[in-house]
Amino acid sequence: MTIIVNGEKKETTSKVIQELLCELGIEEKVMAAAINMNVVKKENWTTHPLNENDKVEFLQFVGGG
Repeated sequence: MTIIVNGEKKETTSKVIQELLCELGIEEKVMAAAINMNVVKKENWTTHPLNENDKVEFLQFVGGG
């Protein structure tokens, strides 16, 4: 299926958010996820389904000063 991840079109076989994070190799870095502008709680990442043409945003918090 085709989805948009952080503004980039991606092909994936992942069915849920957690699978996509593992596929992209970023599971340890992501602090928040939103699907179609709706925030998904971390405890739901293993069950929240991905659908064709979803817009997925993964957010990482970066410290600085």
